[in-house]
Amino acid sequence: MIKHFEKNTKGKDFVVGDIHGCFSLLESRLKEINFDEKVDRLFSVGDLVDRGPESEEFWDWLRKPWFHAVKANHEQMTIDAFREGENSHSAAMHYINGGSWFYGLPKVEQGCYVLEMEETPLAIEVETNNGLIGIIHAEVPLDDWDLFKSRYEANKDSFDAIAMWSRSRIGGSYVNLNVKGVEKVYVGHTPLNDVKEIGNVVYTDTGACFEGGKLTILQIN
Repeated sequence: MIKHFEKNTKGKDFVVGDIHGCFSLLESRLKEINFDEKVDRLFSVGDLVDRGPESEEFWDWLRKPWFHAVKANHEQMTIDAFREGENSHSAAMHYINGGSWFYGLPKVEQGCYVLEMEETPLAIEVETNNGLIGIIHAEVPLDDWDLFKSRYEANKDSFDAIAMWSRSRIGGSYVNLNVKGVEKVYVGHTPLNDVKEIGNVVYTDTGACFEGGKLTILQIN
């Protein structure tokens, strides 16, 4: 559910906003920041697929030893559509939200992609010199990283929904702006014109798949 990473003592750690099938753009951005595949690591806030032109490439990226992603709502939509069938409401919702790339694939290939998505962690935590960094797609349940971890198994369905879909904080309905137990949390999910911080939560989705959008990469250590 949550994957833990120790400090990177040899290189730099980065987090990238929602990619949405724009992997050529990601390659260009990595060149711009002089990303070193031998020692650096790249963490993704999820939404690797849908809307962009290269969604199938997520499979190859997840096999790169330095690339690590959390599960997001578009991965979950793909999973639900496959599990419930192409004539389901879930499949219809996925299709109209950028999932058309998935439906022309052979069933075996679809199944392999879904298995890969199902094995992706819901959240990632990274040790840094400044403290623990959390990475999740939308929002941390309970606004407390330790409580989120300790109570996950008893609240899996509701926590999954919050982690992948919620916009409560950025919607202005939260009184407590900080998430306890972590130095910072990096999220995506909500397309913005630029990076935004609310308390210790950093919003990184800058609309890479939309006209006029960009792909944000931030160093976290």
